[in-house]
Amino acid sequence: MVFLQITDSTAVVSGAHAELPLYELLLKGGWIMLPIAIALFLAIYIFFERLLTVNKASKIDRNFMNQIQDLVQEGNIAGARSLCKNSDFPVARMLDKALKKIGRPIDDIEDALESAGKIEVYKLEKNLSILGTIAGVAPMLGFIGTILGVITIFVHIAAKNTIDIGTISEGLYQKLISSASGLVVGIVAHLGYHYLLIKIDRQIFKMESTAIEFLDLLQDPAA
Repeated sequence: MVFLQITDSTAVVSGAHAELPLYELLLKGGWIMLPIAIALFLAIYIFFERLLTVNKASKIDRNFMNQIQDLVQEGNIAGARSLCKNSDFPVARMLDKALKKIGRPIDDIEDALESAGKIEVYKLEKNLSILGTIAGVAPMLGFIGTILGVITIFVHIAAKNTIDIGTISEGLYQKLISSASGLVVGIVAHLGYHYLLIKIDRQIFKMESTAIEFLDLLQDPAA
């Protein structure tokens, strides 16, 4: 008889909530959904802001390096620096710092390139650690929601002194929705974080290759 009563209650509850809009369903996750939602919007904002920045930085015109090579071979360092200053991407800023050291030992120029490169890498990775933190924290927020949902279930059982779907449904909603939402946000942030890392690693490789090419040019200008 108890089994039949629970089955009937399940059918009633399922019928009553089958047409719940998504936002109403998410609201049943409880107050913990607010920080999870904030984490999601923050992760999306950081991802696209960094993606645009990295894509802009990766657009290195091959003609730019040819022009730099020609100007350096002609001894027109001022012209090379002017070209760098008018080019808004990391490699240009790195080469400008190196061109300032022309006339000094090659080690000084190499140090200038390395220091400028570190600054540019820092700019590319700005706020990326926040995205990584969200990837780790969001599932924990969902786990907190799970604990709160279990607490809600026991509070309702204690208050009504009975166990049926109506008594535990609110806690189950909070438990399942919050944990699922936290996992989804964590996965989105995790994928975005590692995708950006891959793109930044590629950009760092381009910067290092350009720096080596520039040093080779200085050591053998006729090449």
